[in-house]
Amino acid sequence: MSAEATNPEAHPEARPELRRRGRTRLDLRRLGRAALLGPTSRDRLPDAIGHVAEAHRAHHPDADLSVLRRAYLLAETSHRGQMRKSGEPYITHPLAVTLILAELGAETTTLTASLLHDTVEDTDVTLDQVRAEFGDEVCFIVDGVTKVEKIDYGAAAEPETFRKMLVATGNDVRVMSIKLADRLHNMRTLGVMRPEKQARIAKVTRDVLIPLAERLGVQALKTELEDLVFAILHPEEYESTRALIAAHAGESDPLPAIADSVRAVLRDAGIAAEVQVRPRHFVSVHRIARTRGELRGSDFGRILVLVGENADCYAVLGELHTCFTPVISEFKDFIATPKFNLYQSLHTAVATPEGYVAEVIVRTRQMHRVAEAGVVALGNPYATATPDAAADPDEERVDPTRPGWLSRLLDWQQSAPDPDTFWSVLRAELAQDREITVFREDGSATGTISLPAGASCIDAAYAQHGEAAHGCIGARVNGRLTSLSSPLSDGDTVQLLLAQDASSGPAAEWLDHAKTPAARIAISSWLDSHPDRAMATTSAARAPLSVIGARGGGGNAVADLPDATVRLAGCCTPVPPDAVAGFLVRGGAVTVHRIHCAAVAQMRAVGRTSVAVHWRATADCRVTLLAESFGRPHLLADLTEAIAREGVEVVSATVEPPVEQRVRHSYTLQLPDAAGLPALMRAMRDVPGVYDVRRA
Repeated sequence: MSAEATNPEAHPEARPELRRRGRTRLDLRRLGRAALLGPTSRDRLPDAIGHVAEAHRAHHPDADLSVLRRAYLLAETSHRGQMRKSGEPYITHPLAVTLILAELGAETTTLTASLLHDTVEDTDVTLDQVRAEFGDEVCFIVDGVTKVEKIDYGAAAEPETFRKMLVATGNDVRVMSIKLADRLHNMRTLGVMRPEKQARIAKVTRDVLIPLAERLGVQALKTELEDLVFAILHPEEYESTRALIAAHAGESDPLPAIADSVRAVLRDAGIAAEVQVRPRHFVSVHRIARTRGELRGSDFGRILVLVGENADCYAVLGELHTCFTPVISEFKDFIATPKFNLYQSLHTAVATPEGYVAEVIVRTRQMHRVAEAGVVALGNPYATATPDAAADPDEERVDPTRPGWLSRLLDWQQSAPDPDTFWSVLRAELAQDREITVFREDGSATGTISLPAGASCIDAAYAQHGEAAHGCIGARVNGRLTSLSSPLSDGDTVQLLLAQDASSGPAAEWLDHAKTPAARIAISSWLDSHPDRAMATTSAARAPLSVIGARGGGGNAVADLPDATVRLAGCCTPVPPDAVAGFLVRGGAVTVHRIHCAAVAQMRAVGRTSVAVHWRATADCRVTLLAESFGRPHLLADLTEAIAREGVEVVSATVEPPVEQRVRHSYTLQLPDAAGLPALMRAMRDVPGVYDVRRA
């Protein structure tokens, strides 16, 4: 936009070595003269948009160009007299942005909105005028790209502009397509800005716009933006990378010969394919150099194989792995498992007899179009909508291209309390470069949750239950109980367990394991509103709580050794009618173990004297039980009450400090009848929050 207009010749990106092959560049001076001359005929397209029309017709041969003519005339008239900082007529900027989108294959509505994207912000044209002339969709997109007034928002204008734009993108992804093209042209022409302003714009581009381009799959824009940011923020590394590429240009490149070999192999196999050598862009070469050290000729590019059908991709892969030596660790199948940004391809690497290793990408032509242009290649997401349906400007439009990360972002931004929080959390969210899908316990197609890679059960809880997740006490992942801090993997099935106590709240340590902004904002808000509870959850670990009663000895066990003291082993806590074994230990005492206890083998191995033991006829017994539970208020009282209802005496009890919201209890109990042990254990398991009870 106007604040970022500068001289195209002053920026390093204008140099030939950084231009993308096959990507045209506008001659802004020629374009400015054509814009000022205007059309020579009412029915003829203005000369200034001839290049846009040509690029548009290449992708959409039957497109109606009359609406582009009308949009250009309105834009040129409204911007007339405005100049960019480079001295060019301002109309050259929307024309350049529109050309970028036309080359990517954007449909006519997107190009129309692109021509008009600065009119409402920088001229006297109103949204009502745009709506009356071009319809609701163009008006919606132009409004989505328009910045909020700085006079109204002050320092918060930039975060609030992005918030507004992202909400609009949730209803129409074409809004962000125009913003990305707008930023690309401004980055190309950033040279006359002050260095500090260049750096500020480049950092926002790096932290927000480039991740958004990646997530929307618009690789053609993302890679060029990366190179432009690289040149501004890391000039020394940029220059060294440029020198590295320049030095390689003077050497013999092995990739064309390898590409010829691939063509020959596929031709002999009867597979119709187009084989290209794709040079790496600057940032890619820099990353490879940091990873591999000294680069070889084949590291400066990759081989791209384009075919007609999905099945042909796997046929190509088979021939490559048969006729060359495959590098198995480099194989990735993004056709069977596409990336979350729509990307599909087969990636592999093969070694040649000369010792070169060439990376190969195999995809269909349609996959290639989507890989380059992302959501732009999908055309109009509302083309199948009923044309007669009245548009309700207040109703959220359902976008079939809306990915899970965008829905998640739109959800949490409503809870962001202030622009600074929104801005910082947005950058953190966009830093997540992968996404996983987990399934709810019902296993239905609609029961999926999209989360960033590395997300935990805490994130799944807030994604599914919102603020009700404050009472989450645990989870089952793939049927197994686990702590809330457990990380999730793609394809996991998650069952979240909520406390019945409405006053339950999250622990402060949940923030250490929450990855999604929605979870972090909700947890932080709860802790801020409950400072006493927050301090309690972060207090130092306490010593285990013990309740000790009268301790007995051997219970009902009797040893065949006169006057010997009998003790029940604490490792296995035998009770009648368990099969038991006794061993003589120091002090003349006999310890009694269950026959399958691991200690029995150890006693025999060290030569302990075996002593026969049996149970008295009386039914009472002593046993130690371990109870595993999720932490919650009043849990100890509820467990003790459940034990008392069974008529059992607590000899001793130990409660360990909570670890990741889980608590371990140890009870030594005196039962009036050993037959009541199963019922006692069932009663303890029925206490809310208790997920396991077992004998020690």
